[in-house]
Amino acid sequence: MAMVCLSDFEAYAKKYLPRIAWDFFAAGADDCSTRDENILAYKRIHFRPRMLQDVSVMDIRTKLLGTEISFPVGIAPTGFHQLAWPDGEKSTARAAKAMNTCYIASTYSTCTLEEISAAAPGGLRWFQLYIHRNRAVSQQLVQRAVASGFQGLVLTADLPYTGKRRDDVRNGFRLPPHMKLKNLEGAFEVCKMSLLDPSVTWNDIYWLRSLTHLPIIIKGILTKEDAELAVRHGVQGIIVSNHGGRQLDGGPATIDALVEVVEAVQGRVEVYLDGGIRKGSDVLKALALGAKCVFIGRPALWGLAYKGEEGLQEVLRILQDEFRLS
Repeated sequence: MAMVCLSDFEAYAKKYLPRIAWDFFAAGADDCSTRDENILAYKRIHFRPRMLQDVSVMDIRTKLLGTEISFPVGIAPTGFHQLAWPDGEKSTARAAKAMNTCYIASTYSTCTLEEISAAAPGGLRWFQLYIHRNRAVSQQLVQRAVASGFQGLVLTADLPYTGKRRDDVRNGFRLPPHMKLKNLEGAFEVCKMSLLDPSVTWNDIYWLRSLTHLPIIIKGILTKEDAELAVRHGVQGIIVSNHGGRQLDGGPATIDALVEVVEAVQGRVEVYLDGGIRKGSDVLKALALGAKCVFIGRPALWGLAYKGEEGLQEVLRILQDEFRLS
């Protein structure tokens, strides 16, 4: 079957992934209303098209904190890529490098930071960090990210506790025995996510700053108040995100939250967005409303499930073509 749009990859992944893996990737918190709203919100936003402009030449490149990427779509941090494809995050890194875009590797990767880095030398990679109760674990991860050549640190702010994802509870979700949270081996048992530190505050950004000179991007911001605090605490970027609707049900769609965040920061830091991007026209809507770049989460996993690195490249290529067409 020809893969024409992202929903073709979604249908393939749903059909061929093991049920427990599909449910984990698809899960939203509680009723999944925020997860679904992320997608529905785009349908309510309409273009105001202007005609007879010269579009014979288009330059869709952009820069993330000074580094050029081929088009304004990167890969958001998601965990457990080996559930989708045997090579896991190594394939993700290779696809991102091949398409000349940014890949944010998750703390909860099934490959080590070093393996991800070695798989695609010279690629643009940021590392997504959760702060654990044992600060030494987080400090060590930051140091390993720096040593492995990662170029940015993404602090996820919306996970003091893990959201209630009903299918994961029903399935008793655990990683299969042959898979490991490679970056945390020896740090704690695999599914004790409660070892995240719920006492993290804005002041911890100063602690992170003391560990590294890497730019800090904060992920999970949805309000102007928090956007202003982020700027005040010296971050270099904000990802408007609700964790794909996996954390708190009843929050806003990210595209709806974007405008107030962009207005609050007034160009002082770069603003990105994830959640609900399914078409090139969605990318254009996000950029029109002030995002510098968007990041895709679940669609990247569907691409991996289809054909690994090749499938993910295809997902990115479709988005790139649709974005240019829009």
